[in-house]
Amino acid sequence: MRKAFISPTKYVQGEDELFNLGYFVQTFGNSALLIAHPDDVKRVQAKLDFTADKFKITLVESNFRGECSREEVARLKELARENSCSCTIGLGGGKAIDTAKCVAEGEALIIVPTIAATDAPTSHSAVLYTPEGQFDDYAYFKQSPSVVMIDTTVIANAPTRFLVSGMGDALSTYFEARATSNSYSNVNAGLPCGVREGVCGPAKGTNTALVLAKFCYETLLKDGLNAKVASDCNQVTPALENIIETNILLSGLGFESGGLAAAHAIHNGLTSLEGTHHYYHGEKVAFSTIAQLVLENAAGSELNEVLEFCISVGLPVCLADIGVDSISPEELLNVAQKACIAEESIHSMPFPVTAEAVAAAIRVADQLGRNYKLAKGV
Repeated sequence: MRKAFISPTKYVQGEDELFNLGYFVQTFGNSALLIAHPDDVKRVQAKLDFTADKFKITLVESNFRGECSREEVARLKELARENSCSCTIGLGGGKAIDTAKCVAEGEALIIVPTIAATDAPTSHSAVLYTPEGQFDDYAYFKQSPSVVMIDTTVIANAPTRFLVSGMGDALSTYFEARATSNSYSNVNAGLPCGVREGVCGPAKGTNTALVLAKFCYETLLKDGLNAKVASDCNQVTPALENIIETNILLSGLGFESGGLAAAHAIHNGLTSLEGTHHYYHGEKVAFSTIAQLVLENAAGSELNEVLEFCISVGLPVCLADIGVDSISPEELLNVAQKACIAEESIHSMPFPVTAEAVAAAIRVADQLGRNYKLAKGV
């Protein structure tokens, strides 16, 4: 059996870590293309100025236009060539990070998230969109980022909703990795890397990834609520440090080398409902995780544990919590059908899945969530 595990070359996290960015740029050369939204640059400008001066490096501003499109990637590649940039920095949220991945193509890449809203920073994949913001394609590269740098002071001062959304994304990690392991399905770590067809092929997840995914879940239960409170207070505490690592590193390694299953596929189906468009990825994944647990008939104690966690940190537990106050049987079936298309990760579940079964699981998960909120007086 062929197995695969993939990870960044280096992960570093700490208070005011951005002061050290120049050190890592120096390992590649003396200049870097900085791909970041102007608002994100403004938030950390003083630290960028300090590190550039201290380490005598040049940060080439990219005037990132906000969308990870083929056109923007081509423009930025040319800008990097014109300025002889030694490496690429993706700073900010998901769009800037994915664009940096596409520009770097697996070489000399430093990722600096300014929020802990998803587990994408550690991965070797990106999502491409059209200039108008419509989904275009997935891109995979030969390796994960060279450096993932997390300034926990910056994360602590970001809106708490981002951190909680990241916990929602991380919540699915163990349950999807467990399902993938039980079905002996392939994981993203073994996908063809896009450099040359056949360089690497399909592979199963490792025991290491499954253990990390389980620890991801355990840390959420242990530190999630205290981390949320710390974020509300804009303070870095051990609990917040642990949850930042959980949202970004543990969940990132867990999903990519452990596998995705029903939760992310159901999330993708739910995005067809207009009401969900105002909610973050991780918020929708949290509810979709509950739906996956219903689909697999998980133990009641496990389901209640997940519901209790979600309520405690403010994650969605029913459709109304993600902007869907009502849904017709036809709309629900359409969501389920989109979740069940041939290429979706839902087929990593350890049993055959039908759209009808998924629709039923979503409906029951919604009712369970509403009942739980009523019982808790939320």
